[in-house]
Amino acid sequence: MKEIFDKLSADCSKLTTKRYSTSFSFGIYFLNKKLRSPIYSIYSFVRLADEIVDSFHSFKKNYLLNKFKQDTFEAIEAGISLNPILNSFQKVVNEYNIDHQLITLFLSSMEMDLIEKEYTPELYDKYILGSAEVVGLMCLKVFTDGDLTEYEQLKPYAMKLGSAFQKVNFLRDLKADHQSLNRSYFPNINLALFCDNQKREIEIEIEKEFEEALIGIKMLHASSRNGVYLSYIYYKKLFGKIKGLTAERIMNERIRISNGRKVGLMFDCMIRHKLNAI
Repeated sequence: MKEIFDKLSADCSKLTTKRYSTSFSFGIYFLNKKLRSPIYSIYSFVRLADEIVDSFHSFKKNYLLNKFKQDTFEAIEAGISLNPILNSFQKVVNEYNIDHQLITLFLSSMEMDLIEKEYTPELYDKYILGSAEVVGLMCLKVFTDGDLTEYEQLKPYAMKLGSAFQKVNFLRDLKADHQSLNRSYFPNINLALFCDNQKREIEIEIEKEFEEALIGIKMLHASSRNGVYLSYIYYKKLFGKIKGLTAERIMNERIRISNGRKVGLMFDCMIRHKLNAI
């Protein structure tokens, strides 16, 4: 009766996503029903690894992350895990033939968060690739459902979207990363001297990635297009709010979009969908 445990595992992944991210939960709701569970499974896997490096400060994070990595690949190989989130994730990896190298790159970026370091442009690109771009590719594997031609066509756009999302996160979380975790991802920038000109340079880079990503979103099947577009719109709105603030202000507060505003964006997306205006 493994089906019961698989259903329980899927429910755990869904609950994890909803507990940690209302924005991605809204986006997933707009996906075709058959796509929702696999994307919940990918997000909850990523979220659990992120929690290890960002939140479990009183525990041996190196040990926990190494154990998580070992358990992940054992689950994929065995086709089961007693950890419900890993059990739901392995099912998606095996069903959609997700490249194990994507998972390795992601976990490598999580390992980078365990070491305080100055980020060079090369390390910055490596971190973005593993922490965000490959997550977009895991989701794209689900969206394209085995169509390798479509996957390769959409791959660069999915990577740009993941990168844009992550860089917006970096700006949003600048205060917490710098003050609480002693992290600074942006290369060649001293956050103690962070200024509006440096902020604008980062924003220009993000704007370009959003523009490129939208091209790929419009090429997605209807089954996934609206959910991805809603997440895109949410992050664009958050980005717009950040752009309107000074460097000093984002260094001293965490910028967010209220849940009420997120609901408004959701209804706007519904109207655009009905009008085929995406």
